[in-house]
Amino acid sequence: MATSSDAGDEINDPGAAPYGNFINYYTFNPPDNRLSLIPATLLQDLGYSDSRDEATLILDVGCNSGELSVAFYKHLVREPGEDSDRRKVYLLGFDLDELLIQRAQQTNPLHGSITFISLDITQDTSSLQEYLSHHSCSHFHLSLCLAVTMWVHLNHGDSGLLQLLSHLASISQHLLLEAQPWKCYRSAARRLRKLGRSDFDHFKSLMIQGDIAGHAKEHLEKHCNMELIQSFGSTAWDRQLLLFRRR
Repeated sequence: MATSSDAGDEINDPGAAPYGNFINYYTFNPPDNRLSLIPATLLQDLGYSDSRDEATLILDVGCNSGELSVAFYKHLVREPGEDSDRRKVYLLGFDLDELLIQRAQQTNPLHGSITFISLDITQDTSSLQEYLSHHSCSHFHLSLCLAVTMWVHLNHGDSGLLQLLSHLASISQHLLLEAQPWKCYRSAARRLRKLGRSDFDHFKSLMIQGDIAGHAKEHLEKHCNMELIQSFGSTAWDRQLLLFRRR
């Protein structure tokens, strides 16, 4: 968790947050960097139409202060009065940083549809199951894992990365993945050292290197019963947005 003493460092050097929990993340990576690549009809394209009887559940992994979660929801779900209300589409966003989640909760304009909770997915998976049970669903229809994989990888090693992917695949019908490329790992480690902090525990021992998105795709397709169905291109930061579906 970022502390107040870290705030100045993270504003001037945003890559220094050891868990990716930047205090002003969306000032340097605004939501439109991703939303401009994602069609507003995505839920309908995936078969989650207005006529569905059951709720459609979206999960945002590592939601930070919630700006992207809200923008993503508004991007995909039509306004009331446009032949549909904000019907039966619910989004759960979580982050391990309690201060960021407090900010997300305070600024959330859609309390009835969007929920934010503090959660470390590497330690606690029961909260997600409780949310699914509350909505009488066995899985999230769409999970977002955007610029999260590197931080889990650096802090929990190769096994932590693969466990994250496996778990998300087990609870998701569709998974939208944005994995940071290897050059971001080197930059994050360099920035941490520049500030005189301890290096990431696993950085020098990682065996999964190079094409991280390719490694993630291979794991999801070979071991998690998922298949890549679409690439939405690359963001301004040269990161692919890959959409997987459970087979």
